[in-house]
Amino acid sequence: MKPFRHQTLTMYLDRLASRDPTPGGGSAAALVAATGVALISMVARYSLKRQKSRSIESKMNKAVRKADNIRKRLLLLVDLDAKVYLQVVKARKLAARDKHQALKNAQKVPLEVCRLSYTALQLIPFLVQHGNPYLLSDAECAAEMLSAAFHAATANVKANQVS
Repeated sequence: MKPFRHQTLTMYLDRLASRDPTPGGGSAAALVAATGVALISMVARYSLKRQKSRSIESKMNKAVRKADNIRKRLLLLVDLDAKVYLQVVKARKLAARDKHQALKNAQKVPLEVCRLSYTALQLIPFLVQHGNPYLLSDAECAAEMLSAAFHAATANVKANQVS
């Protein structure tokens, strides 16, 4: 099967709505975070030519590069979360030690989604201060999406806690 990140939105959402175990909440959290970061990139790109200071323009370019890198990693996590969760599903039938390791591995992806969401959120105050004022609502949407992704990923970390 084609990786989720290479599917159409319709295909991904149809699969998410199905009875298949993947994708699930962790994968969706990564996708929501990637969407929020894409908005950050858009706001920063629209703001580049508007800068009166070379220093601010340089920082805006850095924000674009950082956001693009985060978004690319989050898209990989959309698929990686599904992969590690399938290991949890399989491990439910195995020994406690194997289940313990699968759950531990399944926590790593949502923890990374949390970290990347938080890192991306740190770019927003700069965009609000120096970005295109017509795109403040897009920056706010990005913040809301990243916050939601952070909380959703946190829920997945808790769900995969080793007892």
